Amino acid sequence: MITLANDLSNAKIAVIGLGYVGLPLAVEFGRKTPTIGFDIDEKRIAELRRQHDATREVEPEAFKESTQLAFSSNLADLADANVYIVTVPTPIDQYKRPDMRALEAASKSIAGTIRPGDVVIYESTVYPGATEEVCIPVIERESGLEHNVDFFSGYSPERINPGDKQHRLPSIVKVTSGSTPEVADRVDNLYRSIITAGTHKASSIRVAEAAKVIENTQRDLNIALINELALIFERLDIDTEEVLAAAGTKWNFLPFKPGLVGGHCIGVDPYYLTFKAQEIGYHPEVILAGRRINDTMAEHVVDRVLKLMTQQKIHVVDSKVLILGLAFKENCPDIRNTKVVDLVREFERYNANVDVYDPWVDPAEACDEYGIKTIDGLKQGSYDAIVLAVAHEDFMALGAEAIVSLGKAKHVLFDVKHALPSEYVTARL
Repeated sequence: MITLANDLSNAKIAVIGLGYVGLPLAVEFGRKTPTIGFDIDEKRIAELRRQHDATREVEPEAFKESTQLAFSSNLADLADANVYIVTVPTPIDQYKRPDMRALEAASKSIAGTIRPGDVVIYESTVYPGATEEVCIPVIERESGLEHNVDFFSGYSPERINPGDKQHRLPSIVKVTSGSTPEVADRVDNLYRSIITAGTHKASSIRVAEAAKVIENTQRDLNIALINELALIFERLDIDTEEVLAAAGTKWNFLPFKPGLVGGHCIGVDPYYLTFKAQEIGYHPEVILAGRRINDTMAEHVVDRVLKLMTQQKIHVVDSKVLILGLAFKENCPDIRNTKVVDLVREFERYNANVDVYDPWVDPAEACDEYGIKTIDGLKQGSYDAIVLAVAHEDFMALGAEAIVSLGKAKHVLFDVKHALPSEYVTARL
């Protein structure tokens, strides 16, 4: 008999992985039911116990309100749980193939404490079929328990949008699913207890997995289309922003803008779907074409900046270039798969001296992850070229004139994000 009751009266939840997805989830459940937040990173656990979140997704007050939440890096502390929710990262490897090692490791850890009647719910983004083809077999093999006889599973894809203070976990509709109809109902009830926006119960785990992976694939393709249009309009000497503003007057025009596509979701998830498609013998042309366009936009930005510098007779070799922003998106410290790194590498390839400034990003993390030493302040009149790569509110608060003043008397200001008034910038995407 499944131990998860509709009213949560006997639910004890363990959230495995306390990053951008897992921590807000653990905090919400900890308001209502006994919850243990688990992470293998002892430093992360120590900061969370101090009610500090380096990702800036959870405020100190929320920790105080989550009175039934505890944190641990000790697997033995999971022994009392009967609901396990897995929220570990699912990146891609250097060949752009799914890297499932963290997911498999989490499944193996759960197998050490899972008991008959327990439920395991996965939230990590995967390709359709991965939960039942990759994760569940690990638990069965390591625990000796049989799926849908001794323990059960569900899948509820995460929809966290880092840095977004308006669309928070409770206010985003949650897709749910379960390995049996009864489990699906109970998983849905579990999430409905914390999701004020409501839930959508999918007919199967595979449907829920597929729904998640196409959400970001669709967004990736929409941005790729606008990026390709920007490349065309540049050659036609037409301002892309003006074109988008004109087209946007139609009620059903989608308001996407050109830009760098990084992060842990949009730049990664499509490869999970294309991997599975190729595994079953189908070559996805449109999805991969969009990925190729988006993956080359950093190179295009640097190429344009260098041409503009040359036109102004600014020597590229030994020039000083300032890149504003390192995070993959605005108002967020997340640097996973940030395409700003590609900007840095490409400028360095032409022997330019690059400074990167981002008040949101942990300098130690930037150095450890990418070998980039960020600067801790800005100096006027210092740069031959400035690239606004991320539209942090801090940069917008500075204002266009202050950003212009960072450049030398003769310099290039390139606005990747279309965030500054056109009269202040040399060019933009």
